[in-house]
Amino acid sequence: MCLAIPGKIIDLVPGDHPLAMVDVLGVRRKVDLGLLEPDDPGRVGDWVLIHVGFAMNKISSERAQEQIQLLEMLGESDAAATEVRGYGQHDDS
Repeated sequence: MCLAIPGKIIDLVPGDHPLAMVDVLGVRRKVDLGLLEPDDPGRVGDWVLIHVGFAMNKISSERAQEQIQLLEMLGESDAAATEVRGYGQHDDS
């Protein structure tokens, strides 16, 4: 089970609530950005740590790549992608 998965913001979703389309290991899903710092909202190109459909905080691209490599080394990258696919609240298949 993954606690937080790195994903890259590829698009911001227009609307009253801060949402973004995020790419996680090739899987794209809408993610809630409402928990990010108000003075540092997510932008296209930012990397975020995601937990159950929410961006918890922003991270550097270097840190994101390290975590992705670690997931792959541990054989958990498929589990991470499956977890992201399961974010039913913002399902956009």
